[in-house]
Amino acid sequence: MSAEVSAGPAELPGWLQPLGRLLGWVNRAMVLLGMLALLAASGILTSSVVTRYFLHTSTDWQDEASVFCLVGATFLCGGFVQQLRGHVGIEAISGLLPAWAQALRLALVDLMCLLFCSFFAWKSWTLWHEAWTEGQTTSSSWGPPLWIPYGLMAVGTTLLSLQLLVQALASLDALLRREAR
Repeated sequence: MSAEVSAGPAELPGWLQPLGRLLGWVNRAMVLLGMLALLAASGILTSSVVTRYFLHTSTDWQDEASVFCLVGATFLCGGFVQQLRGHVGIEAISGLLPAWAQALRLALVDLMCLLFCSFFAWKSWTLWHEAWTEGQTTSSSWGPPLWIPYGLMAVGTTLLSLQLLVQALASLDALLRREAR
């Protein structure tokens, strides 16, 4: 990851820095929750293995509980990874492009990602709403409510979309400042 594509709050235009700092704080809190969720998932799965092996009893809730923890960890930490611009990217041509084309490329990528993730967030919220209002549960014998993973997915994609919005606005601001010179 090259230094020019990191997008910490200090590198944002002045008018975006308060939102960038707030998102940075929220993203760090989500990473803490994600770490706790991963620890919980590993503890749940370990207890499931021990219970099945030594006590010879079936465990019907552990798999779903650990999946819910992993869904939360994955989606809630997406904004933090985006803040670092740590998602997988292909940089094969970025070093070959002139500075103005690189700035344009970053702005377009940020905008396209923002559009996709915003749509995904909207659909996640509609899934959450349906699961909440209809009382949907999983089909297992434990049957936990589906609003839990859908809510984690919706909150995570919303935070990712907000992070992308801040970065897209910063990219457009940088592009417009470059054009003004």
